[in-house]
Amino acid sequence: MSENAAPESREERLSTLQALAVFLERRSLVMLALGFASGLPNLLIFDTLSAWLRDAGLSLEVIGVFSLATLAYSVKFLWAPLVDRVAIPGLTRRLGRRRSWMLVCQGLIMAGLLAISGVDPAQSLWAMASLAVLVGFVSATQDIVIDAWRIEAAGPERAGALAAAYQWGYRIAIILAGILPLVLSDSLGWGGSYALMAALMLCGVAGVLAAPRDAAREVAAGEGAAGEGAEAPATERAGETLPRPGRDALEWTGRGALLALAVILLGSGLSGDPILITAPLSFTGLEGAASAVSGLWEAKPAGAIAQVVVALGGLALLAGSVIPLPGRPSRPGRILFRALGEPLADFMRRHRGTAALILALICVYRLPDFVLNIMNPFYLDLGFSKLEIAEVRKVLGVVMSLAGVALGGLAVARLGLIRSLVIGAFAGPISNLAFAWLTLQGAQVWALAAAISLDNLASGFAGTCLIAYMSSLTSRGFTASQYALFSSLYALLGKLVASQSGRFVEAAARMSDAGGPTAALGALLGPIPAGGLAEAALKSGVSATGLGAGYIAFFLYSAVLGGLGVALALAVAAREGPAGRPGHRADPD
Repeated sequence: MSENAAPESREERLSTLQALAVFLERRSLVMLALGFASGLPNLLIFDTLSAWLRDAGLSLEVIGVFSLATLAYSVKFLWAPLVDRVAIPGLTRRLGRRRSWMLVCQGLIMAGLLAISGVDPAQSLWAMASLAVLVGFVSATQDIVIDAWRIEAAGPERAGALAAAYQWGYRIAIILAGILPLVLSDSLGWGGSYALMAALMLCGVAGVLAAPRDAAREVAAGEGAAGEGAEAPATERAGETLPRPGRDALEWTGRGALLALAVILLGSGLSGDPILITAPLSFTGLEGAASAVSGLWEAKPAGAIAQVVVALGGLALLAGSVIPLPGRPSRPGRILFRALGEPLADFMRRHRGTAALILALICVYRLPDFVLNIMNPFYLDLGFSKLEIAEVRKVLGVVMSLAGVALGGLAVARLGLIRSLVIGAFAGPISNLAFAWLTLQGAQVWALAAAISLDNLASGFAGTCLIAYMSSLTSRGFTASQYALFSSLYALLGKLVASQSGRFVEAAARMSDAGGPTAALGALLGPIPAGGLAEAALKSGVSATGLGAGYIAFFLYSAVLGGLGVALALAVAAREGPAGRPGHRADPD
């Protein structure tokens, strides 16, 4: 058992009524508003802005450059340590560290959106691009702070409820940001629509002002509280490395170059967009190399493999940029290791013996969801119309997803974190089997509604449990840094495995046609109506029965992948006990 594991008896459990009442508490309502403030700018610069640019007559190639605005979300863990250490002058003493950071970020986001609303992209494209990148960076920083406040404000019995409230607010904001600007663009214009979106950020400001002041925090050992005038302990001052300006300048240059290259590789690998690599190549006249990199990123499955390899290479360079030189202590090495290396080292120390198991669990927990990246083609291949798919996925699917989120929060409060995590691990693969059943039913709308409802319910439940669990792994002094790292990296393996989904279906279909092991699955299919799998099979060069067998085999395979998460969740539960590690207890209001 890890150092921080707790026996079952130490975890406070709530009755069903008490667990439901948690959703109406002050912190949960605040979290709803903060989740809304987190989701709104994300979609405005990631998706909705592309509609404005296209409406202004810009090419798809130019619009693609705006993906730079969202790269900050992929590498936000690099500056998360600043959020843990730096105070906002004049505000932190009055509001507390987390609330002051949130308020500044929200003010900058509103200012950025208002500035975007006054720009004509046809005349000032680079001004809009710069503002979008700024909003993306500040929005990613706001996410870091909101996550840290949520973790520190919740005790173990409230961790699920606050995670659920955050997701509710986030998803409501995504819906509004995807619909309102498009609907209002004809009457208010795109600028007016974005000005209104900036005003909606006041919901987040209200949440910050209504939030309980965050308690005085522990600061990571030896760091002081930057901006607050705190002084390092005497023992730390005695161990300070004396400055050597010349050598330090050279070392800062070398480490800075490694860090910059790490950012480029991490951003390109984690986001799936190679623009940080291709833009410098194009700028220096290496158009052929830039085109080759772009082509590699788009290739399947080579692109996903390349992205994972590049991201891992970025992590290796990041480690090299922060590790102190053996036998040569220096100020740059000490400062960078404390900022970027110590959060991970702290996690490894606290979970000695289980750290690798926990990180593996985080990486595979959502694999059953990640591999389902071919669902729209699957629905179309079965013979559903686009309207039927949209109605079920965007209406019923969203409702069931929100219900799953709430159910996950309730489960954490009633059953405890680890038990809920194990249930979520089972829910993912079991819900994927519903799509194998849907393949047997054919283009029946009621069956589509049932399968999507079960999948979204399970996905919302498991997602809430994972967020609550990752939150419980952080420690005071490193809350923002550690959670940002977990949330940036947990999808890395899923990206690689998901790249094989389409290939798996078609390979299993050809195997069925050849009389291989998957042929038995094809025998389960009834008569295939015209317009269903028959038409889709022609595109893949297989029979309709073979394609049906391929899809059934794929969903069975996705359930088997989920078994990895189940096994690891059970292993973690056995090591850490049903209660897991106690979460951060918040001070009373």
